[in-house]
Amino acid sequence: MDIYEAIRKKPFYLDDAGVDWVKDALSKMTLEEKVGQLFLLCATEGTREEFDHMFSVMQPCGVMYRLFDIERAVEATAYLKQKSKIPMLIASNLEKGGNGIVTEGTMLGSPMAIAATGDVEMARKLGRLCGREGAAVGANWAFAPIIDIDYNFRNPITNTRTFGSNPDTVRDFGVAYVEEVQKCGLAASIKHFPGDGCDERDQHLVTSINDMDCEEWDRTFGKVYRACIEAGAMTVMVGHIMQPAWTKRINPDIADEDILPASLSEELKIGLLRNHLGFNGLIVTDATVMAGFTIAMPRYKAVPHAIASGADIFLFSRNIEEDFTYMMDGVKSGIISPKRLEEALVRILALKAALRLHEDRPLPTLESARAIIGCEEHRAWAKECADKSVTLVKEQPGVLPITPQRYPRILYCPIEGEAGYVYTAKAGVCDEFKKRLEDKGFKVTTFVPSKTNENKVTPHSYYRENFDLVIYCANLATKSNQTTVRIEWQQPMGANCPHYLNEIPTVFVSVENPYHLLDVPRIKTFINAYCSLPVVLDAIIDKLMQGTSAFKGKSPVDPFCGKWDTRL
Repeated sequence: MDIYEAIRKKPFYLDDAGVDWVKDALSKMTLEEKVGQLFLLCATEGTREEFDHMFSVMQPCGVMYRLFDIERAVEATAYLKQKSKIPMLIASNLEKGGNGIVTEGTMLGSPMAIAATGDVEMARKLGRLCGREGAAVGANWAFAPIIDIDYNFRNPITNTRTFGSNPDTVRDFGVAYVEEVQKCGLAASIKHFPGDGCDERDQHLVTSINDMDCEEWDRTFGKVYRACIEAGAMTVMVGHIMQPAWTKRINPDIADEDILPASLSEELKIGLLRNHLGFNGLIVTDATVMAGFTIAMPRYKAVPHAIASGADIFLFSRNIEEDFTYMMDGVKSGIISPKRLEEALVRILALKAALRLHEDRPLPTLESARAIIGCEEHRAWAKECADKSVTLVKEQPGVLPITPQRYPRILYCPIEGEAGYVYTAKAGVCDEFKKRLEDKGFKVTTFVPSKTNENKVTPHSYYRENFDLVIYCANLATKSNQTTVRIEWQQPMGANCPHYLNEIPTVFVSVENPYHLLDVPRIKTFINAYCSLPVVLDAIIDKLMQGTSAFKGKSPVDPFCGKWDTRL
């Protein structure tokens, strides 16, 4: 199909005027401007100096806002309009709420918390909230929803960023997000094709693998992608993830050592995504600064090959000047053919036209942005999500409710990781949870391991006589550049392990990771919350004390990790 006919169809649906604008814009570009349009760069500062440096090298198709305050984001959007010859795509990781683009944004909940409510309408609210708060500061592209399926509980990056391990749930919640965010004028980007969550490794650190056979992939990831594409998802983000079975079906002669991740694979982008699934929208790579991309081939080859093999936009840059040179060389040498370059540029411009970016539209203002971001309705949705998602996984009969009358003295065992760069929750959550217990009238003592060897640890009798209840609170969130999300116990000899669970009633609360029963299998009262928002901590306390609301959440994954002893 001719590319100009293709952009008249789903998901762009351009009319004659839209197609004419695409043709006119393309005809006026220099070769340097065309090559610049292949890049979407990452803005980590949002300053004029940062943008001036970008534009001194190229005219990118857009930028991603990493995380600014409202004022900085509004100013950045205005400056980008002033600097650019062609309207800019402005993207952000709007996975959990407006907090993905501005520091004051409302976080509704992690995708797994959304799924734990069992209510697809909550996914619609997530899409609506992300669309509203993103658009309020100028965003027009959501790098969401994540439609990975969390099959491997050991995966250190998917986890609560997914809607769970049931393909039907992921499909339904993903479709709901796509439909709602696009109603708000933002393009959705379903990710990370061909599907993360099978491997236990993180594509930020290594080229990972989706190892399903073709038929199983079609029944699971394929079903989810088909539904979101049918729902009108305008873009797909391809990951640094190999899918050997489909690669070999499409190219039977390929050698194992030549199999590439989707971000570099013609078999997966063209053969599987475009031809098999029928996707006609825009394809963007995942961040090309990730090791999953960089270790697949030399960068001077990889930069142009990403586009030559079927991507339309190259996401981010390790070095703007160098990567632009590599891409320009790829065009001049014919690695990127004139036809492939035109197709990519037409789809980029078509996305902009479909989003009506070429029309004269008012810029966001501080006043209008502040009226939407963090508004009362959005905060109410976050509270509703917290109430519906907190899940009582296991309960020892007779332990709940906890009250100061029943358990006046609590031994508190916090387990907290360091704050991460992008995806993790903040540090200090365990302290916040402790304060909430104290505010309810409990006397809370934080466990301190003995400063001695195993022969002289504090006697068990001391804990039996001085504490009525043990509470663990774990705040170990997934984040980039880690290989596991597991509990590391204190010395000596796992001092803060649940040594006293058969002598003192014990409750374990996980606010970020649903799989901690792997490390505390004999805990008999276990709670998953999937995210650590203040409203979530409030909901946990209320439910533990059997206050105004009972536990309502349903686990979207197997919290027992497939182990028999975790159910005891």
